[in-house]
Amino acid sequence: MKNKVLIFISFLSLLAANAYAQDVQDATKAPNSINKAEKQYAKYAYIDATKTYERIANKGYRSADMFKKIGNSYYFNSDYENANKWYDQLFAMGGEIEAEYYYRYANTLKAVGQSAKADQMMAEFSKKSSDDLRAKILKDKQNYMDEIKANSGRYKIEDAGINSKYDDYGAAMKGTQVVFASSRDTGNFAQKKHKWTNSYFTGLYVADVDTAGMGSNAKKLSKKIDSKFHEASAIFTKDGKTMYFTRNNFNNGKKGKDGNRVTLLKLYKATFVEKDSAWTNVTEVSFNSDNYSVAHPSLSPDEKTLYFASDMPGGYGQSDLWKVDINGESFGTPVNLGTTINTEGKESFPYITDEKELYFATDGHPGVGGLDIFMSKVKDDGTYGAPINVGTPANSPQDDFAYLIDTKTRKGFLSSNRTGGQGYDDIYKFLETRKLVCEQVLSGIVTDLDTGEVLPGAKVTLMDDKFNKLKEVIADDKGFYDMGLVECGKVYWVRGEKENYETKEQKVTISKVDGKTDLPIQLEKKVKPVSVGDDLAKAFGIKIIYFDLDKWNIRPDAALELEKILDVMKQYPNMAIDVRSHTDCRASHKYNEKLSDRRAKSTMEWLVKNGVSADRLTGKGYGETQLLNKCADGVKCSEEEHQANRRSEFIITRL
Repeated sequence: MKNKVLIFISFLSLLAANAYAQDVQDATKAPNSINKAEKQYAKYAYIDATKTYERIANKGYRSADMFKKIGNSYYFNSDYENANKWYDQLFAMGGEIEAEYYYRYANTLKAVGQSAKADQMMAEFSKKSSDDLRAKILKDKQNYMDEIKANSGRYKIEDAGINSKYDDYGAAMKGTQVVFASSRDTGNFAQKKHKWTNSYFTGLYVADVDTAGMGSNAKKLSKKIDSKFHEASAIFTKDGKTMYFTRNNFNNGKKGKDGNRVTLLKLYKATFVEKDSAWTNVTEVSFNSDNYSVAHPSLSPDEKTLYFASDMPGGYGQSDLWKVDINGESFGTPVNLGTTINTEGKESFPYITDEKELYFATDGHPGVGGLDIFMSKVKDDGTYGAPINVGTPANSPQDDFAYLIDTKTRKGFLSSNRTGGQGYDDIYKFLETRKLVCEQVLSGIVTDLDTGEVLPGAKVTLMDDKFNKLKEVIADDKGFYDMGLVECGKVYWVRGEKENYETKEQKVTISKVDGKTDLPIQLEKKVKPVSVGDDLAKAFGIKIIYFDLDKWNIRPDAALELEKILDVMKQYPNMAIDVRSHTDCRASHKYNEKLSDRRAKSTMEWLVKNGVSADRLTGKGYGETQLLNKCADGVKCSEEEHQANRRSEFIITRL
């Protein structure tokens, strides 16, 4: 790529600027609270899991998962002081902790007056969550080529008929004509070449366009606009009387330079005077500067907003996309489009349609190669949807940029330096045969984890990947919730809440193709009814009491699980249980039966030692005699299938 007027000032170009201080720069492209429920019914006992966890923790048992659950229980109820107590213990344990807990911990620290420590936690949260934007995008889009593949094959692309062997790029419509930049003017003996690239400077040209989109009869747009430096990237108001365009920092015979004596890029405005049939009154826009570049204008459909590219202060990368209000003859303050669009790389050549779609070129979002064309939906609140690569053949392994489309005919132009062109950059006409639209609806049903019954009235909250609240709905009488349209390819968190149930958060990644995302939410009762015949292990999610290989002594992690059983039995002194230990089929039948029996008796001994009367306990080891699946001797099974058979049961025999 030789001569595109982009906004990229690299160290190389700065060095070149020092060597050619007299030259212009060729800027290369350039909670709803969970109430206590203490009712008791005949033959039922209600188990408050969070309180059990808390009592166990108060005995000195330490578990990161337990501290998270207790802390979250208070945090979701806005009891930050108590949440802080448990998050304190979580962080005191050390080890790897998810970034979100740094954020929550910081908020609770502020609530208890520890502002300095809160600032430290927020700093750690930012460090863990705010990596290089491009790296974050790649992390979020590890399968980005699948997206590109899904969006490909939607264009028929041909040479636009107006290309030369030089630079031709940046088409814009002016009525039934197309205006573009070209460096084809080599006949004038005074025409200057850029000393860094040995390429001719570009000027603005206009050509006729037929109904098929083919251009012809290219000629210079205006001698009064044409200077001895770059002009490019023009855009016109609908009445054809106002033009915004890019030019090097040169007007009225005066050349401006930055502190390094480099002539950068600026936006200019010109007016068409019909009686003279000429473009006149060339003035620069008020937000230009000698110290940064401003280029590649695009008008919103209502012509009240001007979009552009710039490396002005306040951006995120080498060049960012910005917008500014047009207030008659004056302009507002430029606003950066933000990190959904901008990266540490180059974003440029914006184009906004009457269908609220922003097209732009970027090398900061993962693509096919070089600059790729992306589209972002502009939301009703003015924010931007996740950018979507428009796919091939619109994008190629080289640079593809300056996208323009008529939303009624789906015809348009783009520029590229792909192989097979006539010059350094060429303009291609295209027909879009299938729109780039991905619409996804997120919905689901909220049910009871144990019974499967639907839970009407449950509150469901939609959050972004940093747990910022986006939307909140209430499940209907059938337990159904509907979040409506969500962004394709984006990661969300969904939180389900209902009185007397544990709050649950689930991560969901939305598909990158049209359709519906179904996310069932199963909530676990905070206070659980149990009766004779029920398994206490299931109430706490205890799948197995772990022992060392060929051993039956109680390990610390096993003691943590048994404390839950002990706590319940102390709450209900008439409760009796039958301890049952099971193995998988591996090892001999006789060995498994003896080992499981020792483990059952060891479990009972621990409970007796910690205060449970022996007459409340029975127990037995069943070895491999009560398998839950097909995994008997001689049957090949996965480790997960064997694991299902290795289990501990605590069956209630009396209440």
